[in-house]
Amino acid sequence: MGDPRGFLKVRRKTSGYRPVEERINDYSEVEVRLPDEERRAQASRCMDCGVPFCHWACPVSNVMPEWQDRVFRGDWAGAWALLEDRNPFPEFTGRVCPALCEASCVLGSNDEPVTIRQNELAVIEKAFELGVVHKRPPKARNGKKVAIVGAGPAGLSAAYYLNRAGFLVTVYEGDRKAGGYLRYGIPDFKLDKSFIDRRIALMEAEGVIFRTGARVGSARYAFGTRGDGSEFVNPRALADSVDLILLTIGAREPRDLPVPGRELSGIVQALDFLSLQNRTLAGEKGAVKDAAPVTAYGKKVVVIGGGDTGADCVGTANRQGALTVTQIEVMPTPPEHRPASSPWPLWPTVLKTSSSHMEGGERLWAVNTKSFTGRAGVVEAIRCARVDWHLKDGRQTMTEIPGSEFELGTDLVLLAMGFTHVVQDGVVAELDLETDERGNIRTRGSFHTSNPKVWAAGDSRNGASLVVRAIADGRAAAEAMIRSL
Repeated sequence: MGDPRGFLKVRRKTSGYRPVEERINDYSEVEVRLPDEERRAQASRCMDCGVPFCHWACPVSNVMPEWQDRVFRGDWAGAWALLEDRNPFPEFTGRVCPALCEASCVLGSNDEPVTIRQNELAVIEKAFELGVVHKRPPKARNGKKVAIVGAGPAGLSAAYYLNRAGFLVTVYEGDRKAGGYLRYGIPDFKLDKSFIDRRIALMEAEGVIFRTGARVGSARYAFGTRGDGSEFVNPRALADSVDLILLTIGAREPRDLPVPGRELSGIVQALDFLSLQNRTLAGEKGAVKDAAPVTAYGKKVVVIGGGDTGADCVGTANRQGALTVTQIEVMPTPPEHRPASSPWPLWPTVLKTSSSHMEGGERLWAVNTKSFTGRAGVVEAIRCARVDWHLKDGRQTMTEIPGSEFELGTDLVLLAMGFTHVVQDGVVAELDLETDERGNIRTRGSFHTSNPKVWAAGDSRNGASLVVRAIADGRAAAEAMIRSL
């Protein structure tokens, strides 16, 4: 390491955020960046640990000690070369990854871990600034064609590696633009969409073909165009036109809350709410089919679900001018520090306070939603009860606390309880694919489905997970397909 005693001399310093009173009035990214010299000092904290557990914890197997040593030495181009060798999109993970690596940092076992995620973001942005990131099309094509259905992180990752290997790759995306959940789920204040556009433009320059507004699913004809200009593609016809198909269609069927009053208006799935805001900012008018305008302005908003998507709803609702924002979660309050049940280097379940939580709102834990009530078909309140959690037969069991019922007045309820399985839009049935008990595409061996010409990767086969895991799965699928062909 460049400075073997760096971790003893330099304290952890995070990038921080723009002032609340400033950022709450716009959708620009909230996180700021440290000056280069301070970032290099943070990289010097990466110690000569011998066994880098950060590498073990990272889904894309980043070699953190090596590229952080380059950062410390001021060799930004060398750091980027090592980083990009394992992670094709550090500009995405550097912004939205929960940093599994930092939880396993050896320094973090008895001190504060290295700021790996922020160091990673600094490397890729510095690389673009210095002009070392440029198009690198394959030297030759191998004559093989691959169609990728779904332009989310898994599909983009697979396209990146297959194209580099010489395959002619066409990515089909039903939405107007590529990016999937990166573009339409994550708010702009966490991930500005210009960085997605920058990467897509680079991939196009390298030879990847993107066909957006092209929905692959049940269709009477093989290929065609609808009245609104969008395309339809029959999966079987597509399979006949290429050597292999890779499905990266995600697992975006949202969990619902089947309690009395669920039919009332004003109860909206979180992704619909977030997607509508992102599309509005992008100027995609009319892009949300059959969607009525949903806004938090002047309303008492309740977000059901305590995870990252729920936090994104909190930040968005505050920016839209909500009167109040309350986030409720059925699970108990997580501990502030690593519990004994998840010792280092495992990922700990600890209380996470995001930038959105710092902007205002109330958080309630161990609260169960019993029903919705309203007037004239519109939601007005949520009937809730406090719950207690205890171990029973080795499992966490929930018990309602007698006499703990209460009501929360609300004008808008956002359901942010995660996702379950692949949305069945005709692709699975048309290609005669098997699904598992969770409703996701069943694969055999190296990403093969029950159709020998069709492969699957990312959330569509694993269930909803992290962006970084989707990127890793897309890369692994591409490597398996390269070996196959």
